[in-house]
Amino acid sequence: MFLIKIIFVNKKSYTVFVLFIAIVAHAQKLKKEDRQLVTNLQKHIHFLADDKLEGRRTGTSGEANASLYLSNQFTSIGLQPKGTNGFLQPFDVNEGKQMNPSSFLTIDGKSLVPIKEFFPLVISPNVTLEGLSSMALQEAGTPWFFDLKDLLESNANNPHFNLTESIVKSTRESARRGATAVFLYNSSNKQDELKFDGKEKLEPVSIPVIYLTKEAVNKYLSDVSATLDVKLKVDISDKKRNGTNVLGYINNGAPTTVILGAHFDHLGRGEDGNTREVEKKGQIHNGADDNASGTAALIELARLLKSAKLKNNNYLFIGFSGEELGLYGSKHFTNHPTIDLDKVNYMINMDMVGRLNDSTHTLTVGGYGTSPSWGQVYNTTGKKKLYADDLSFRFDSSGTGPSDHTSFYLKSIPVLFYFTGLHPDYHKPSDDFDKINYTGEMKIVKHILSLVEAQDKQKTKLVFTKTREMQTTTSARFSVTMGIMPDYTFNGVGVRVDGVSDDKPAQKAGLKTGDVILSIGDYKTGTLEGYMQVLGKFKKGDKATVTYTRNGQTLSSAVEF
Repeated sequence: MFLIKIIFVNKKSYTVFVLFIAIVAHAQKLKKEDRQLVTNLQKHIHFLADDKLEGRRTGTSGEANASLYLSNQFTSIGLQPKGTNGFLQPFDVNEGKQMNPSSFLTIDGKSLVPIKEFFPLVISPNVTLEGLSSMALQEAGTPWFFDLKDLLESNANNPHFNLTESIVKSTRESARRGATAVFLYNSSNKQDELKFDGKEKLEPVSIPVIYLTKEAVNKYLSDVSATLDVKLKVDISDKKRNGTNVLGYINNGAPTTVILGAHFDHLGRGEDGNTREVEKKGQIHNGADDNASGTAALIELARLLKSAKLKNNNYLFIGFSGEELGLYGSKHFTNHPTIDLDKVNYMINMDMVGRLNDSTHTLTVGGYGTSPSWGQVYNTTGKKKLYADDLSFRFDSSGTGPSDHTSFYLKSIPVLFYFTGLHPDYHKPSDDFDKINYTGEMKIVKHILSLVEAQDKQKTKLVFTKTREMQTTTSARFSVTMGIMPDYTFNGVGVRVDGVSDDKPAQKAGLKTGDVILSIGDYKTGTLEGYMQVLGKFKKGDKATVTYTRNGQTLSSAVEF
């Protein structure tokens, strides 16, 4: 390798030039086809990880440009479109709730400013009402007013106090006694931390709950004995954005299909709270390794397999979006497949394959236990052994994990997951294209190609085997598990079960896929993070009652950890 020192005015241009010189210098030692593969990988990753795509956040123009690039590549390779709209398969990402502009509140004919002076709590139903009310009286058929002061001050030292749950309980009692709405305000110095939280998951109440800020109370409610003319409209709806999968197909007329996939979305500017950058917020996260690297490998495998003479399987190539939000794209595909999932032979997922360590050369292969065929093919020796060069392998038997192969494993499809490991730039703005080990990724692509070639010669559909399931990543710390795979895309109250592990507490308690866990013992599990926090309250040997819904019916079972 050699380096030419040239001064450029543009720092990014200099970085690209130096990277190009380094690649060309190393590529001179490679075979022609390997040099072409390295060049192609560099081109794809450089495009996908460019600032112009602004981090490829799901639902943005950057993600749309990435999906267009991917579909154009599939077109040039000669793949058939296999989405629901050409190469594309759009899907919704539900982000919770939003307060719509038609919402309003007037008191004595004066309009209050949304958010600044009032907002409904997300538990409120959509209603339009008007009526006369007094802050000092609570009469049936009128809105009621509540000062949170006494509640906050009396529970100031209560670690188990939950203000929102207390509000829900008191609102239901108020509705039972005839209140048409509840207006909350806080005259104390204690912070209540209430806001319109569209992602909060609580059971809705039957009457609207409206929070009035201190500014609004001082401005409109200075006379507590006055009769107020209140007019209110609450209009809350689902907040959604659209993601897009990209699907290309090689139809060999075979009885089985092999799926190769990689997610192409990333974090944008960290708006969804999944960045690891703690100081400089709002920077573009280019996601070169995560997962422009896997997407580039997907494109090149499509190119190589299109020209290969493998005819015993069809091949479906899927670029997933929404992975960073919780496997939305792969979950949508497996629930709305464009091919028959019963005829899928196996699925290969590539996520972060661009940082092969030049010292250890270690490639992690997940899903190794999902079929006995994986052990057989990896243990093949002689001329039929897989391409490895200087690669070394770290095997993980589990078919689940924080990436898209999980969605296929949960449909009883054998999977493999390729991954070169975490690094300091993971989920940070510094995950840039100039840090990719392009020669290392070239070797990984050739290795996966050799595995696909070896499996194509078998002419039989792989046998699926269940494996242990990895714990979900969370900020919570716990020593017990229920043994479920949660549905990351579920937007309702509770934790929906997407899979149940054998011989674990959930299975022994009778829980099934599709059940929604509402509570464990005395603790509610309204959200996935809340569920994890609840698990932290138990230790091995503890017993509790798990409450859940199944097909609209509320059930409960005894569980022992």
